[in-house]
Amino acid sequence: MAMEQLIDEIEGYAAAVNRSPEVILRAAISASWSQWGKWKAGTSSPTMRVVDRIRAYMAENPAPAEQERGAA
Repeated sequence: MAMEQLIDEIEGYAAAVNRSPEVILRAAISASWSQWGKWKAGTSSPTMRVVDRIRAYMAENPAPAEQERGAA
């Protein structure tokens, strides 16, 4: 798994749920507000355990489907 792929996954999910990546990391893993910036800058990276927790959070809290958003 490349870091770029994880960043893309988190950014895509964050956009779909209308939240910032920082808020997603806070909710998923109780990350500090600066964690996302460190990952994007390449000065820090998550462990696979952390990646698994983030992906589990995104799976347990799916973005609304396109048609559900249109019906609201």
